[in-house]
Amino acid sequence: MITACFKTITPSKMDKTAFIQSFGGIYEHSSWVAEAAYQQGVLGLHNQIESLHQLLATEVAAASKHEKLALINAHPDLAGKAAVAGELTAESTAEQASAGISNCSPAEYSQFTELNDAYKTKFSFPFIMAVKGSNTQKILSAFTRRLEHSVEQEFNQALQEIDKIALLRLQEL
Repeated sequence: MITACFKTITPSKMDKTAFIQSFGGIYEHSSWVAEAAYQQGVLGLHNQIESLHQLLATEVAAASKHEKLALINAHPDLAGKAAVAGELTAESTAEQASAGISNCSPAEYSQFTELNDAYKTKFSFPFIMAVKGSNTQKILSAFTRRLEHSVEQEFNQALQEIDKIALLRLQEL
């Protein structure tokens, strides 16, 4: 496994405030993940992207079901109202744009709306997928396929996707 280091930051040399400021947005609107990771201790090995990601992901895995559900619910709908209104975080905006979601046709937006509604009705949380580098057809296909899952399967899938998103965001720093 190739380990990548951060280009301009050194997590192990940061104080708590700088660490949370730098990594608090890695998990969407959930700076508690970075704060908990900092409390565990940030060592020299965490100056590598994969190691810091593992530290952060471990905190998510150790969280209560309520905290995990709050983390899932902190994510916006894909091609949802927040995206249309320009209310997404910069990271979410860039990720959705990279998948072509910002260029959807009216029919595709309609399909996203219907699938978002069906998904939230069934699972009571938003559909989450690490979309960077994907495209609208792959995303819509995944949406349809994942609607067949159980609530437990999708809860776990959402957390796996969130961890993928976090790793991609760390790689962008």
